[in-house]
Amino acid sequence: MKPLFKSLNAVAFAVCAFSNAVHAEELTVMTSGGFTAAYQRLGPEFAQHSGNTLKTVLGPSMGKAQEAIPNRLARGEHADVVIMVGYALDDLIKQGKVDPASRVELADSRIGMVVKAGAPKPDIDTEQALKRTLLAARSVAYSDSASGVYIQNQLFKKLGVEQQLAPKGKMIERIPVASVVASGDYEVGFQQVAELLPIAGTTFVGKIPESVQSVTRYAAGIPVNAEHPAQARALLRSLSSEQAQATLRATGLDSVPR
Repeated sequence: MKPLFKSLNAVAFAVCAFSNAVHAEELTVMTSGGFTAAYQRLGPEFAQHSGNTLKTVLGPSMGKAQEAIPNRLARGEHADVVIMVGYALDDLIKQGKVDPASRVELADSRIGMVVKAGAPKPDIDTEQALKRTLLAARSVAYSDSASGVYIQNQLFKKLGVEQQLAPKGKMIERIPVASVVASGDYEVGFQQVAELLPIAGTTFVGKIPESVQSVTRYAAGIPVNAEHPAQARALLRSLSSEQAQATLRATGLDSVPR
């Protein structure tokens, strides 16, 4: 009976493998910059274990750029999952484009600063130190997404440097802020930490003080016209799992308080 038992096991294994292959799908995932580094590590792990494949589309959570996730969806582009700034996702839910029941909290992201590799690291540990650094900098770059909007509209006012920064501060569109610091076009750059760390040619100085910090919550959801909602839900469970937390932190994000 042992050979027959082994044969039956082999057949069962083959049937399961065939079943998994039949149900494996290609998921289209739209993700914005702050979560991209974590997703690029966690996504392949999900694909390997689930049998699904992931087609990744990059774009900011907001803004006028054609690549922005809301603008992509408005043009009728297809997605099974969208990963973006939480309040931008909430806007899509209000518009009826994303299933409200699918919303999942993923991670928190804080703002940090970089300088060109080899340059001295300025002090930004306190509000006064950050203010001095901003006033001394020849040029300051920040992003056109959530962190940059906060810096331009609120941080400079809080520090009392709005007028002084107006002629030398620049919102950088579409490309990573650290890239224009690495090239020497700007002396210092601010963006969410997870978007600064992957860029070569810069030195990460640190996060801005918590007293003037802006924490961006990243969340994900499933568009109402998603072609593979069941597989999309499985991906969201994986990205928000306890097992994913070490990877999130390693890429510059903070775990969502539980």
